[in-house]
Order: sequence, then C-alpha cells, then structure tokens
Amino acid sequence: MVSAISKTKKNLIDVAQQLFAKKGVENTTMNDIAEASQRGRRTLYTYFNSKYDIYKAVIESELNVLYSRLEEVIKRDIPADEKLILLAFTRLSAVKEVVTRNGTLRANFFRDIWQVENVRKEFDRKEISYLEEIIQDGCNKGLFGLKNVKQTAVILHYAFKGLEVPVIRGTLKLDYNKKEDRDTIADILIKGLYGRS
Repeated sequence: MVSAISKTKKNLIDVAQQLFAKKGVENTTMNDIAEASQRGRRTLYTYFNSKYDIYKAVIESELNVLYSRLEEVIKRDIPADEKLILLAFTRLSAVKEVVTRNGTLRANFFRDIWQVENVRKEFDRKEISYLEEIIQDGCNKGLFGLKNVKQTAVILHYAFKGLEVPVIRGTLKLDYNKKEDRDTIADILIKGLYGRS
C-alpha cells in the first residue's frame, strides 16, 4: 500500500511540474492538477494542502536530482582539488538543466527566488557538508593549507551559488571539457587553498 501511495504522490508531482512548466505556477490551479492527473480534488488534497505545497514538492523533486549528481562526484576517487572543480561544474550544469527543463518555471525561478531559497535550505546544508568533506580530505593529504574548513566550505558554497544565475541566463558559459574553463575556476576558487611551501 505504501508504494501505491508514493506512486500516486509522485504522479501528482510530475503532473504539477509539467503544468507549472507549461502554464506557470500562478496560472495553474489545484483543479488543473487534479484534472490533468486524472485524480479527484479529494485525492490531490490528501497529499497537498495547497498549490504552494505542490510547488515545494516539485522543487524538492528537482533538488533530489541535484543531490544524486553531487553524490556521484563525492564518491569519485580523485584528488580533492580536482573533486572541487568537478563539483563546481557538475552543480552549475545540473542547476541549469533543472531550470531549463521547467520551462516557465525559469521565470518563476528569478521572480520568486526567496521561495526557491526557502525550499533549498536543506540542499544548501548538504552541499556545504560535501564541500567540508572534500576540503578536509585535501587538508588531511597536505594538498590544502587551511585553518577553518567549515568557513571555507560555506564561502565556496556561496561562490558557487553566485555563479548560478549568470550560468542559467547564458551570460557566463563554462564547460568542464574546456581546460581553459577548468583552469579559470581553479584559479578563482581553489588556488588560494593550496598550502604555501
């Protein structure tokens, strides 16, 4: 029974995501979601109290995609400096894919950034812990010379976040496959971490 409930809820989230992308969040009603999912409004309200709850679930669903992409990087057996660069490119690419995939949600992403920020707090905490893990590994192996790993992780997290909007809008084009782009990110975000000889 639990899997059937999860499947129904997932279906409602998927349908809502498609409608939000097509019509926009503001122009989508709970009734639209119920009809498009071929479920009654009662079923919809069993899982969600409001359209905001569904919107939040859509964002959380997309953040889970980001989690899995970042976890793939974390599991890689590569040096900490390379892992930080790969993490930066992976997250920027994944964020752009999520926003682009959601059509008119793209406009909402910029218009209602505080709502998105509220939902992504847990993602941010998780990313900071990933960064701490990588940086601590680099310190343990003598690659980085840092006194405050946690603060460095928080600063890097916000530096990565600062790149999101220009990357999404296409005003900043970064490609992991281009050595020049990797070197630029390394120069800006990482080289200051290397220990002094």
